[in-house]
Amino acid sequence: MTTALDALGTRGFLLGRWPWRAAVYLLSSLATASAAAGALCLLCLPWLVLVAESFSDRTGPAAVLLALGALTFGLGGPLVALPLAGLERRRLRLVDPRPVTSGHRRPSAPGLDSWVRTRYTEAATWRELGYVVLLGTVVLAACGSVVVFAVLAGALLTSPLLIGGGAVSVGFLTVSTLGESVWGALAGLGMVAALAYLGTLVAGLHGMLARTLLQGDQLVEVARSRARLVDAFEAERRRIERDLHDGAQQRLVSLTLRLGLARLDLPPDSPAAQQLADAHDQAKLLMAELREFIHGIRPQVLTERGLPAALGELADRSAVPVTVHSALRGRLPGSVEGTAYFVASEALANAAKHSAATAVEIDVRLERGSLLLEVRDDGHGGADPLRGTGLTGLADRVAVLDGRMVLSSPAGGPTIVRVELPCPSE
Repeated sequence: MTTALDALGTRGFLLGRWPWRAAVYLLSSLATASAAAGALCLLCLPWLVLVAESFSDRTGPAAVLLALGALTFGLGGPLVALPLAGLERRRLRLVDPRPVTSGHRRPSAPGLDSWVRTRYTEAATWRELGYVVLLGTVVLAACGSVVVFAVLAGALLTSPLLIGGGAVSVGFLTVSTLGESVWGALAGLGMVAALAYLGTLVAGLHGMLARTLLQGDQLVEVARSRARLVDAFEAERRRIERDLHDGAQQRLVSLTLRLGLARLDLPPDSPAAQQLADAHDQAKLLMAELREFIHGIRPQVLTERGLPAALGELADRSAVPVTVHSALRGRLPGSVEGTAYFVASEALANAAKHSAATAVEIDVRLERGSLLLEVRDDGHGGADPLRGTGLTGLADRVAVLDGRMVLSSPAGGPTIVRVELPCPSE
């Protein structure tokens, strides 16, 4: 998924959408950074008073001002940072469309005291407060510099229109003749092109800073390895072939033959013969289903009716109550449907076995040429791909289709498994 920084090196960058998205992001950043700076000034007012007094002859209660500043900043800072961080996570999509979730835990109990205790003791809150400090200082200065550069470029670009009123001062330059204004306009045109790159670079770096500080601790893109992928699937294929050929298939063939021979020894009109005939038919039906499993290794409802119906059947069979939200219309490529189905199946199995979840939601939809599948449970969280819960194998399976799997599972929950699979057509 392309970000603003990734787009800088692409062809046709100047004629694409990213300079405009970066411009909107920077202008909105200027507004939010100004609001953050104002809030920080109010929070740090005792410290500002102390600094002002240090430049005068007056001597005030320095210890009291220091303590009061620490109190207002420590207590009021998170109350400013929490809503502002939520807004920044939503704005981040302008320059980085990858999903980002907060690292906040659910309070252990209902009530304001539990919420306060949880928020003021988790690292995510203080990272967000650090981001607000950078937003109101460094980001504000960077956005202001880009705006000044844009004003200079605009002044040079329009200097031929302004020269009729006399000399025009543009920064350190003074344009007094029509010839100078033409050269100034050409320079302004070059500055506009440079502004597109500069603005996108600053916006992309700001987005990188926001993603680093505002996303949850447990949000990781599950690592993928092509070598591990090949080895895992080859080992799985050999295991399935060996187990089916040497185990279930041989026993089922033997059972079917024995039932067929036993039918010959009974009178055709006896009750036992009818029951044996039914058992023989069931064995042959099981053979056909096993053969279908070997050839397709995918559920029949998925083949016949598609992903939404298969997810519904999966939800009906789940030990945990599951709600499926599907916005799909029509069929998708078989490989995409199969991968999405098995990701959902494994996620439900993990929720039932490991997370003590009481409810699971599955959301599946098409968005910008990709199939998005999200499985969320209300369990205790703490899922780790390194502990062998099958998540790494799922990431490998998603990687085959050039897809992407993201896991969010902070301690205390919820656990979210999100998969993006390229799907160019509906």
